[in-house]
Amino acid sequence: MPLLLPVLVRGINNLSDARYCAGMGADGLIFTLDPSLPGAVDAATVKELAGWVAGVEIIGEFGGAMPVSEINRLVEECGLGRVLLRDSPQPVTGYSSLTVPVIMEIPQMVAYDGEYHRQAHKMFTSALPAGFELLTRALDSGPGASAGETYESMAGAAATTPLWLSGDFTPETLPALLTAVSPAGLVLQGGDEIKPGIRNFDELEALFEALEE
Repeated sequence: MPLLLPVLVRGINNLSDARYCAGMGADGLIFTLDPSLPGAVDAATVKELAGWVAGVEIIGEFGGAMPVSEINRLVEECGLGRVLLRDSPQPVTGYSSLTVPVIMEIPQMVAYDGEYHRQAHKMFTSALPAGFELLTRALDSGPGASAGETYESMAGAAATTPLWLSGDFTPETLPALLTAVSPAGLVLQGGDEIKPGIRNFDELEALFEALEE
């Protein structure tokens, strides 16, 4: 079904999630392929699950410890269209030789503070393949901050570099967020099966329905 904007689902580790999210219109499924990260799956699992879905991009998620040569090998083995690089305490260097486009996850401070964002963008331009995009957690309008001020910060960052947002979205707040910020897309979170073949999709279903055109 057509959605208002691109949607990726992160943390895919079972067939129930893969088929459900693909059927609901997700543009991509993100598999954690770095064994040093929680919830990692192996290449065989990615290939098996990807074989059950069609029309969705397969994306691999990696931390800062895996060599670029190994990431590129997994890109080829698993047929990845992009990679998501998780925010890491290690410097972002050496990724320019990646063979597919990159979504780089960054902290909120880097995304929404103008000076930090400019410095980071300069660094990413030299360290990542051309056409990189960013991912960060959406800001909440907490005490002392209006929703308008919060959206303005996010919109400023999204206007500089394509910005994907993750977070605890709700169907009630999504319309205003999307209208005010115009992000590149949303990254939703997958989940575990209750037991093989059984999964509660209530939360994901509500979000997908709110995102229908």
